[in-house]
Amino acid sequence: MATALAQRRWRSKNRPIKTQLNVMVRRLVHDDLAELAADCGLRGKAEAVSFASFVAKGLQQYAEHDTGAAELLDIFRQSYDRDRDLYA
Repeated sequence: MATALAQRRWRSKNRPIKTQLNVMVRRLVHDDLAELAADCGLRGKAEAVSFASFVAKGLQQYAEHDTGAAELLDIFRQSYDRDRDLYA
């Protein structure tokens, strides 16, 4: 855990562009994020969250113009909805 001074420094430096995100998720999600970080050469789980958001947004935008991407996005949405209790 970072010291109070280190946290204040981080917040004052990054306040205009970043906010801290603390979430409680199942161990499965932590493991998936660690795996994603390792597989994609990312700098840890926090960067894996950013990358996952980037990929999801990219897929949404691509789906607006490509039916294959739209179908894939729909499959992911349905799968997540079906298995939501495993991840949430």
